[in-house]
Amino acid sequence: MLKHVVLAKFKPEVTASDIARLKEALASLPGIIPEIKGYDFGQDTRPERSFDFALVSTFADAEALKGYISQPDHAAVGKFIRTLCENLKIVDFTY
Repeated sequence: MLKHVVLAKFKPEVTASDIARLKEALASLPGIIPEIKGYDFGQDTRPERSFDFALVSTFADAEALKGYISQPDHAAVGKFIRTLCENLKIVDFTY
């Protein structure tokens, strides 16, 4: 199994409405992309720390992750989140 972890630090001008749009877009992906085995995301409960938002998703293997990444719906959400972030970190690990 493989975990895909995304940590986001929003730009200061990002609004609650922007974050709501992001959450809605992310919530739509598991119903569209069959490679997703698990999908959790949300805002940091202590925003004074390094990052504001996290996504942790689960895939069967690296090939399934590649399938997810190549999906147009994922690409659209990825493009949107990049417009919101001043810092974005991604790590993938097997377990």
